Amino acid sequence: MTARKARRQPAPPINNQPEKRVGGTRLILSFPFACAAGLAGLVLLPEVAPGSRLYWSLCGAAGFLAAWSALLAVGQMRRPRPLALEIVLRRQHYIQALAQASIFLYWGWYWREVYDSVHLIAAQLLFAYAFDTLLALSRRDDHTLGFGPVPVVFSINLFLWFKPDWFYLQFVLIAAGFAAKELIRWNKGGRRVHVFNPSSLPLGVCSLVLLLTGTSSITWGYEIANTLNYAPQIYLFIFLVSLPGQLLFGVTTMTMSAVVTMYLFGLAYFASTGVYYFFDSYIPIAVFLGMHLLFNDPSTSPRTELGRILFGVLYAAGVIALYAVLDRATIPTFYDKLLAVPVMNLLIQVIDRVAQSNALRRVDPAALGRSLTGPRRNLRYVGVWAVVFIAISAAQGVGDNHRGQWVPFWQQACTEGRTYACRNLGNLVSNYCRARSGWACNEFGILINPRQNPEFATRAFREACDLGYEPGCANLDESAWSAPRRMAPAAADYQVILQGNKGPLRDMSPGELYSLACAQGFRDGCQRAGIEAAP
Repeated sequence: MTARKARRQPAPPINNQPEKRVGGTRLILSFPFACAAGLAGLVLLPEVAPGSRLYWSLCGAAGFLAAWSALLAVGQMRRPRPLALEIVLRRQHYIQALAQASIFLYWGWYWREVYDSVHLIAAQLLFAYAFDTLLALSRRDDHTLGFGPVPVVFSINLFLWFKPDWFYLQFVLIAAGFAAKELIRWNKGGRRVHVFNPSSLPLGVCSLVLLLTGTSSITWGYEIANTLNYAPQIYLFIFLVSLPGQLLFGVTTMTMSAVVTMYLFGLAYFASTGVYYFFDSYIPIAVFLGMHLLFNDPSTSPRTELGRILFGVLYAAGVIALYAVLDRATIPTFYDKLLAVPVMNLLIQVIDRVAQSNALRRVDPAALGRSLTGPRRNLRYVGVWAVVFIAISAAQGVGDNHRGQWVPFWQQACTEGRTYACRNLGNLVSNYCRARSGWACNEFGILINPRQNPEFATRAFREACDLGYEPGCANLDESAWSAPRRMAPAAADYQVILQGNKGPLRDMSPGELYSLACAQGFRDGCQRAGIEAAP
């Protein structure tokens, strides 16, 4: 019979955090049982309909954990082992969790689905703590317990979660992340550590499966990627809540190099084409979030300063390339930020070797200011990053007022025949048509050319007419197709078509709408607001 695997040496507590060792089989095994019971108790909430798929997902997960706990208890009775839990509160875990929780709270105020799903996040936390504990104690005699599962669960939910009918797959995501962390390991810097970021591997694999099966609709992935923009000044908010982690854990170089690389690429693309690569931004908000709270996990990143800079550059380049591939294949592009990270985790030691090569040694920033180490060095990098972020924000590289959100910009670009401009304009006005703007429906019908696409154009004109937009009714007559009727948007239309990526506009007077329309480039809005239009 083979001997049980030797106990893994626990990582030293960060910054001498207090450590407590808990013994006693009954006490230790009661913890995953308690998590399973808490998970089962969630089915009593009014949000969980009895007999629904969500109900059985929660019951199934709780039953799985309870059965595993029972098997472990039986095994312990037959062959007792000196089980122990080491309680270690590591600063990198709770600081990252606080940053993530802040984003949930702020974002949820503007997209209520976040608040409505609090019980589901709680379910995942209970499952994660129990699964992590049971897996560890099934393989060795001790386990480190702290805040570790919290940032993993939060990170997964910031980018992808399944709708209630498919929620059992969310537990599969959580289990895959912790299983990979426990089982897939290598030597790094003389220590055995996990290879993959515990949240990025399941996110990447799940994204690939969803793409291959065409089942993205069973997740909130699209809504997550877009509704993050609903919160005002969300770029600034993410920047600010990420600063403590940037300062304490030395990850600033990765984030900064990724942001700068993508922004410079966006500028170059605009200079050559006259349009924006990512349609309505230089850096999509979900990608910006990933640059701060996903790919830059210090445990699964390069160790060298230059290596971390290269890591950030490669992440930006990977997202840019993946976006092009996904867009060309006409499949959801919001997976671009997720697919690259697991591959990059596999390359970190190669990146470090390249960074330490003779060819790159002369440009290694580690050679600058060697006397500055630890927090002082991190502070300098954070200072540089703050200046860079302020400069990019001032140039509207990030923020709420990017022109790519605005219909007049794409109308002008389409008229001038710029790359993909008419396609992007079509996407905009068709979305606004679905949001019940008669003006947008009419514009969409005209854009797709009623003589070449009479069926689709007629459908759009009919929708415009049904919404009370008179030119849409006139354009139902084929004789009007040589010179389709148009009219300026009404106030009700402006309430839809001015929202950009910020979500529905509420409680705005007609005067405020016309002023906003003027600012976005609608000349009719300027006339109604009594403002002189920009040339």
